[in-house]
This record gives sequence, structure tokens and C-alpha cells, in this order.
Amino acid sequence: MKQFGLGRSVALTLASAVLWGVAHLVVGLRRTGLALMGAYAIVLATVLIAVFGFGDRLLPLAVQPGWLTAMTVGLAVVAITWSAVIIWSFILVRPTSPTPVGQMLTIGLAASLCALIIAPSAYAARLAYLSHDVVTTLFSPSASAPVLAEDPWNGAKRVNILLIGADAAPNRPGVRTDSMTVASVDTATGAATLFGLPRNLENVPLPAGPARERFPSGFSGEGDYTPNLLNEVFQYAEDYPEMVPGVHKGKRGPTLLKSTVSGILGIPVEYYAMVDMKGFAEIIDAMGGVRVTIKEPITFGKYNEGYLAAGTRKLSGQEALWYGRSRTNSDDYVRMGRQKCLLNAVAKQADPITVLNSFEKLAGAAKRAISTDVPQSLLPALIDLSMKVKGTQIKSLQFVPPLISTVYPDWALIKQRVRVALAEKPATKTATTRQTSSTHGTSPDKPVSLDSTCG
Repeated sequence: MKQFGLGRSVALTLASAVLWGVAHLVVGLRRTGLALMGAYAIVLATVLIAVFGFGDRLLPLAVQPGWLTAMTVGLAVVAITWSAVIIWSFILVRPTSPTPVGQMLTIGLAASLCALIIAPSAYAARLAYLSHDVVTTLFSPSASAPVLAEDPWNGAKRVNILLIGADAAPNRPGVRTDSMTVASVDTATGAATLFGLPRNLENVPLPAGPARERFPSGFSGEGDYTPNLLNEVFQYAEDYPEMVPGVHKGKRGPTLLKSTVSGILGIPVEYYAMVDMKGFAEIIDAMGGVRVTIKEPITFGKYNEGYLAAGTRKLSGQEALWYGRSRTNSDDYVRMGRQKCLLNAVAKQADPITVLNSFEKLAGAAKRAISTDVPQSLLPALIDLSMKVKGTQIKSLQFVPPLISTVYPDWALIKQRVRVALAEKPATKTATTRQTSSTHGTSPDKPVSLDSTCG
């Protein structure tokens, strides 16, 4: 049995934590030491190859429940194994005749090394568990059509997703979809076009079937209780099941709204994602706020409940709602522009460090704020598609005055503009927006930078 002094014992324990098997080789356990070194080399090589060899291609795994479960288990196994190696090594090379101080030092060192391994592994496993919870809560495991590995889009050249900002006020029943944008993305190139529809489009044509039979001349609502505006269609379908027969509560609104918007734009809308505005405020608070540039002072509410001075500042969740929702001394179209600026700011400022630092709060807020019918099986393909979108031009077309009258909309003109927009090829990689409202100070059909529009 070899004798070990305090210094040598500490050095070998540290060395064994960095490279498994060192202590075992020193005490003569050659086969065990080499086996541990081999296992360590395999673990290290796997991590390095995954990070540097695959990089962004690992992102789709982060939205697959099976892989997330495997990651959680794998991290736990590695942490336990590593800690066991440290303890085993310490036992083999602990001082032969330690003083009380030396004994406390070596035991404390081994415990500290185990903690250094277990703490980050436990944190990473926690993130994987939370990701699994978010994915399984928000996204349905079933899909309307099978998702094929070789072509997850089943031959579709574009995927169209309806993005909804919902406003559920405490002083009125139901949900009003006050922000509606269709993101149309080329599945091959990632070229994306955003089509914005104002909430106050009147007498919108409804899809064929019970809905059109009830409103053959367009959605007219029911007087003051349900105005004849586009943002009322969602809740009307929820209140009247016969509008969308065979569809369960909670899905009737999205189903009818997707079909309605599809008919307005003349393109199929396959999926939707809806964010509750109050929940959106929680997401911003979880991020620690969002920094925006306010060009002109904004007053919120009929009785000046909130006020935001001009300038660049970080907004809380509540202030961000004032910024994105206020129509005081302005109109719906100015508000639509601010909402796009707000979403752009949130997307830019939600960097990996911010997300990691606030992941648990963000996960909880996302579960409360977001609903969608995108299936789990399509998430990896969406992640891949989002990476393509980052490198392409993003266009935005708003169907607002003076191009489109909200009282007497020219439905044929809307469809024609959609066809033209989708036929255009992106010229640069700079995100641009095609403004169509004079309230933004630009002429119709003139592309301008989204960043410059947002101040």
C-alpha cells in the first residue's frame, strides 16, 4: 500500500477530477485507470464533436421530448459517475496519517469537486426538464398530416402561420384578436413575408359552410355585443359552436380565424400561434425589460393611466403593453407599427445569456401566454427553417389605409398584392418592411428598414 502525504493526495485528487483514472494508475490499478481514461476520452470527444462538429444542427434536438428526456438522464448519469470517480480517487490516495486539519482539507476538497460537477449538471438537467415541459404543454403530439423526415413540409413550397396578439380585458368577456399577422416563409430558402391585417376590417368574407351560410354578405356580428370587425371572429366562433361543427371548444376560434384570413389573403394558412398580451408582459418582465426608442410621448388610457416620455429607455412588461396597445392621440395603424417595433426589440434582446438567466420564469410565462396548433413533430423542421430566415430578407406588408379601406375593403386588391409580394425575390439580407400607411411617413409600396422605422 503506497503512502501519500497531504500535498500529493490533494494533487492526485485534483488530477483525477480533471482526467479520470490518474489516481488509479498511481496506486497500481492499471486496468481500472486505463478503462476510466478511455471512458473519459469518449465522453469528452462526444461533447466536443457535438458542439463544434454539429453546432446549430443540435438546436432541433432541443424541441424533441425524447431527446430532452435522454439529455436529462444522460446529464444525471455523467454527474453521478464523475462524482463517484472523484470520491473513489480520494479514497485511494487520501493521506496515510492525516492531521485533523489535513483530513478536513482533503474531505472538503473532494466534496467541493463533486459540487462543481453536480451543480452545473443539475442546472443543465433542470433546463432540459423545463424545455420538455414547455414543448409537451404548448405543442400537440398529433399532427393533421404525417411529418416525413425527408420532407417535413410534405411538398409545400411555403408555410403560412397566423401570428395573433390576443387582448382579453377583465371588463369584457372573451378574447379579441387585436393583432393579426401571417408569416409566409419559403420552405427552401427561408425568405419570409409578413402580411398584417388591421383589427377593424369590416364585413370580412367567411369560409364556405355554416359560417358563410350564417353571414352570406360577410361577418356582420350582432350589433354592439359583437361588432362586425375581424377581431371579433375568433370569439364569435367560440360562442357559437355551430359556426365550426365538430371542433372542440378552445379550437373553434383559431380554426375559423385561420380559414377567414386564408380567404382574405388567398393563401392557405396551416398553423397559428397566439400570445395573450398580459402574458406577453410577463415574458418581458422575465427578460428584465425591453429597451425601445419612443419617438413621441405616449399616453395610455382614456384617463391617462400611463405615460411614456420620448427617448430610449427600458420598459417593464406593463409599460411595454402601454407602448404596444395605446391608441390615445393616435390610431390603430400607428399602434400596429409600434407592435412590430416591440416584437423586433424583444427578438433582438432575447439573447442566449438573457434567456438562460431567466429560463425558468420565461418557461412559466410562455406556458401561460402562448397557444398554438403547431405539432411537436414539426418543431425540428421549424427550427431549421428559422435558421434560414435569419439569413434572408424579411418583408412586411400592412393592409391599412390608404391602400385598403377598412370599412369597404378591396378583397381582390389584397389578394393581388399578396401574389405580387410572394413572387418578388429578396434583394438583400437586410430586414425590410413594406409600409402602406401614411401615418408612418412613408409612401405605399416603398420598402424601408424595420430598424429605422423603430427609431
